[in-house]
Amino acid sequence: MIGMLNGRVESVDADTALIDVGGVGYEVRMSATDLGRLHAGQDARVYTYMNVSQDAVTLHGFLDRDAKKTFLQLIKVSGIGPKVAQSLLSTLTPIQLAHAIADNDATTLAKAPGLGKKGAQKIILELKGSIDLSRIEDSPAAAATAQAPVDTGMEQVIEGLISLGWRQQDAQQAVGEAIKENDVNTPLSAEDVPRVLRFALALMDRGR
Repeated sequence: MIGMLNGRVESVDADTALIDVGGVGYEVRMSATDLGRLHAGQDARVYTYMNVSQDAVTLHGFLDRDAKKTFLQLIKVSGIGPKVAQSLLSTLTPIQLAHAIADNDATTLAKAPGLGKKGAQKIILELKGSIDLSRIEDSPAAAATAQAPVDTGMEQVIEGLISLGWRQQDAQQAVGEAIKENDVNTPLSAEDVPRVLRFALALMDRGR
């Protein structure tokens, strides 16, 4: 099993990052939150979980141990697979997830694409009491995440697409593809936001 990668970020796409470790490229699925903290050419340490299914072997990556631990707890819940767990971590931080579970806040959890209210309630039922909220809040990783720069430009584009009626997951994917296809540097500048929005809309309209 591959538990961690130390290497250089080769590229960042809508839902994956390509990490070069000694000349070998590992494609790692990551949350939108973590992908927003990466850029090509950056050295990165990524904690990983290898999911082996009948038709694929997939690496899921996390920039801190708490996110990985939260992911592992989520996929133990009946009916919650890696895709939904990653969607949750794209929507909420580990701290926000822990608070939502502790507060029986199914509405907040259900904001994650692909989950729904019943799935959120099942997570609360099975995980409440098993997440140490104080340990997560006091961890160095939580402080680092709070201080990490957020690509507000990318968030603006995604929010703009959502306001036009597109789903969050589709919006995130389109923005990632638009940035890659047009060689736009991240984090996005104020001037790049309308450009990327136009590119993303063109991609989404093309895919209808």
